[in-house]
Amino acid sequence: MSKKIATLITNLFEDVEYTDPVQAFKGAGHEVITIDKQSGNEVTGKKGTTVKIDKSIDEVHPADFDALLIPGGFSPDLLREDDRFGEFAKAFIQDEKPVFAICHGPQVLIDTDLLKGVDITGYKSIRNDLKNAGANYKDEEVVISKNIVTSREPKDIPAFNRESLKLLAK
Repeated sequence: MSKKIATLITNLFEDVEYTDPVQAFKGAGHEVITIDKQSGNEVTGKKGTTVKIDKSIDEVHPADFDALLIPGGFSPDLLREDDRFGEFAKAFIQDEKPVFAICHGPQVLIDTDLLKGVDITGYKSIRNDLKNAGANYKDEEVVISKNIVTSREPKDIPAFNRESLKLLAK
């Protein structure tokens, strides 16, 4: 069954942490919708990949989606400047919908205030931020905690995609 995946993304995302999961999701028949502050804009990854933004954060509701993807890079930190992105992600965790965050992506999840006791991973430089949010940081290629799948960096993408697709298939 095809799922609709919200993707929170802005400039300076880590290119392959967006392109590889999206390719895997679309290849499995899922729909991916990109979300930033303005719809119609193009955002550019750290290595030059451009992505057209489908919807603004004002135009979307978590109830319209089956899952959430947050690629890494500097994008998550920029998104955190706007509380609406953390609130959007919070609804997915509360509703136990799949949440996929890689590298710096879990930074957005910190703003949900729902990481206490959650097993999680992310890029090494954010481990203390995750611990301070009450999460159980694990230095592993992929960590699954109920509906949340996290990975550390680009080399973990195969495991990240595999586990994310498993959760989408449920």
